[in-house]
Amino acid sequence: MSSGYGIKFEKALLFANRVHAGQWRKGTRIPYITHLLAVAAIVGEHGGNEDEVAAALLHDTIEDTPTTREDLAVRFGEDVASIVAGCSDADTIPKPPWRERKESHIERMRHASRSVRLVSAADKLHNARSILTDLRTCGEVVFRRFHGGREGTLWYYRTLARVFEETDGGPLADELARVVQDIEALSKGSHPTRSTP
Repeated sequence: MSSGYGIKFEKALLFANRVHAGQWRKGTRIPYITHLLAVAAIVGEHGGNEDEVAAALLHDTIEDTPTTREDLAVRFGEDVASIVAGCSDADTIPKPPWRERKESHIERMRHASRSVRLVSAADKLHNARSILTDLRTCGEVVFRRFHGGREGTLWYYRTLARVFEETDGGPLADELARVVQDIEALSKGSHPTRSTP
């Protein structure tokens, strides 16, 4: 039995690093690949197989790079391509309006495969952790990074957390719900200069 992942994981890591080169986390100078690595780690820690971990590394390629679903299927197989496509809320440029995209994405998550929900929940958990950390250090200004602003962002994460709890449940969904609650609680009293330990 192998103690690690195989060639598909290695190829996905190299491909993701290449196609996301020059991209940064919103409002930071943190290379975008750090988010992809974190999401892959969360998926692996919650029992994800190699296809799911590879899809975690690639989950934003359709949305944020010229990569297509067909490209992914050829390079990594149909299972990985299907997971990535399921996690993507838009594959067209320009993207549809923000609220419309998010409502559609939420509805798709209710009926998505367990693999898609695993990768999506891991993505949202890492994003929510990052929002919470930034909220503690710079306050409400963090919400300026997001098209939905404070209210839209909280609505989106709160609703997805509920969907994940209702569909699969478990520690991943529970942690996402807790982090979203922490964001809501902290944002009620924070301001741009506040720093909370």
